[in-house]
Amino acid sequence: MRLVTWNVNGLRACLGKGFLDFFQRVDADVVCLQETKLQPDQIALELPGYRLFWNSAEKKGYSGTAVFTRVEPLSVTCGIGLDAHDHEGRVITAEFDGFFLVCCYTPNAQNELARIDYRMQWEDDFRAYLMELDKKKPVVLCGDLNVAHEEIDLKNPKSNRGNAGFSDQERGKMTELLSSGFTDTFRALYPDRTGAYTWWSYRFNARKNNAGWRIDYFIVSDRLLPRVRDNIIHAEVEGSDHCPVELVLD
Repeated sequence: MRLVTWNVNGLRACLGKGFLDFFQRVDADVVCLQETKLQPDQIALELPGYRLFWNSAEKKGYSGTAVFTRVEPLSVTCGIGLDAHDHEGRVITAEFDGFFLVCCYTPNAQNELARIDYRMQWEDDFRAYLMELDKKKPVVLCGDLNVAHEEIDLKNPKSNRGNAGFSDQERGKMTELLSSGFTDTFRALYPDRTGAYTWWSYRFNARKNNAGWRIDYFIVSDRLLPRVRDNIIHAEVEGSDHCPVELVLD
């Protein structure tokens, strides 16, 4: 089974920058998107053989997630069941026979950590949500989680220490998640690989110089790890400031 996650930073814009070429080439069973930035009635998208599920933010042109699947899910839900978090279109959960697939776009802590208190509450509530799912069947979490966990996960850790996405608080919450029965599949497979990034700033020729961050993940329940065959970062695929990431599962 091939699963893909991609923060498209505006699906309508990405469609004009090769989205469908990649979609057809990767031939995934499920594609999860973040930052779709649209309402479903704003787009005419036909993907034969796939069911399309959307969770859009109430605020137009902001946030939003989507799951496109050719494997019929047993159920699909939007949000995590808490009003404090469920207005920005950040989570879609699709239940399959063997696991729950959770597509997530984690809130950004913003400049000078302006939203860090909210982000910390989100982290605790979202982790609790994942752990409840995990009691029923294993979980595959994917998406833009807006944190580089360790220094190896970004090009310039020293100058970014304390910035949004690399604050001690956010990194600590990722450590808590991974200590709660979950595994970062990329690091499990490639513990020492450097220069593996999924997001690059549009400024300072960051992508050309590969001055990036790895903030897009596939994280699985520990008991699913034996079924993980590969985690592929498609850094060559443009169309967004993020690149797609692919998980291959037995």
